Amino acid sequence: MRASGISLAPWWAERSALLRFVADLVAAELAALRHEPLLLPTGWSASLSLQHDLGADSLELLQLAGSLADTLQMQRSGIEDYLLARRTLGGWLDLATAALQQWDGELTFRTSGSTGTPKRCTHALAALEQEAASLAALFPRRRRLLLAVPSHHIYGFLFGVLLPRHLGLAPEQVVCVRARLPSRVARHTLPGDLVVGHPQFWQAATGSEARFADDVTGASSTAPCPDAVAEQAEAAGLASLVQVYGASETGGLGWRTSHRDAYRLLPYLERVPGADDELRRRGPGGETRILRPQDGLAWCGAERFTVGLRRDAAVQVGGINVFPERAREALLAHPLVEDAAVRLMRPDEGQRLKAFVVPRPGAGAAFAQELRAWLDARLTPLERPKAITLGERLPRGALGKPADWRIDTCS
Repeated sequence: MRASGISLAPWWAERSALLRFVADLVAAELAALRHEPLLLPTGWSASLSLQHDLGADSLELLQLAGSLADTLQMQRSGIEDYLLARRTLGGWLDLATAALQQWDGELTFRTSGSTGTPKRCTHALAALEQEAASLAALFPRRRRLLLAVPSHHIYGFLFGVLLPRHLGLAPEQVVCVRARLPSRVARHTLPGDLVVGHPQFWQAATGSEARFADDVTGASSTAPCPDAVAEQAEAAGLASLVQVYGASETGGLGWRTSHRDAYRLLPYLERVPGADDELRRRGPGGETRILRPQDGLAWCGAERFTVGLRRDAAVQVGGINVFPERAREALLAHPLVEDAAVRLMRPDEGQRLKAFVVPRPGAGAAFAQELRAWLDARLTPLERPKAITLGERLPRGALGKPADWRIDTCS
């Protein structure tokens, strides 16, 4: 099913792919604005009214239009202001197509904000196509692509929008399964399928008795996939689970077909001699640039590596570098803490650390206060989270990555 070296039509020329991309972006922006993490664009069509069907008010429309314009770089065409005059999803698709016909050289994605404030990451389309072509070599003879990730994130865009074209898949061979329970996806697979998910999806999809059809390959990215989850995938009959390492800032950097192996660099990347955490990328036009991964890399030769700790772990509190991971470790040491997350407050919340804690059974009504005393004895004042939120599970976003939380209901 692999496409040959023939020239491919622009990604946005396929209306269904553009509809999925824009719908995923609009749904994600609305979910963030309304604090509704389960908002999915299930069944959305071009006739959907942003006002009447979604209930978007003027302020929300302004935010949605700005996000779409920024992602597609519509300011290059000068027609982004017309988005506010159109009130249907189809109207926005028409304007996006018109803008992309004039200029489609770059796209801007945003990080998840899992380690801080989300930031803009702009990538040349030619570089993204180069990555998709390299990834296609890892998935030969695929007949369908089942997509469990949103298309407006860089991972979902690469695998759900660009990759199918390089695999020679028709639009009807790309099936969105985001609205299905992950535990039921396996029973709907067919031989030759490629299932694109993230670690949280794979944990849910492989933790039941359901088994995948023969010759089904999986892909996982956005966060490290726990070894136990990869082993579950093997036990569920998945032919292989290809793990892709990268980030919104850098794109994909390496891959492996087994959690027992080190990652291998994608073919257009090479290690910079004498610099463990720098890579040189050769672009499709022969240009080169230096990439700095978000994590420390431990090398196993010139092309293989394992992933260490993130290099951006420190944040500033009162002008002093502190490490949220140190506060998290102190929380996890408490016998009644099941799991915890620590991060810097948003600007509207303050300038200190905050914590989200999942208690074990047996934690009483005074648990939060007991926890504060525990932290006071183990951390310096600037390292202590000033707001502690209790919950049944850690907050996670649509891709299964750690997500932010509000502290207005903190304990």
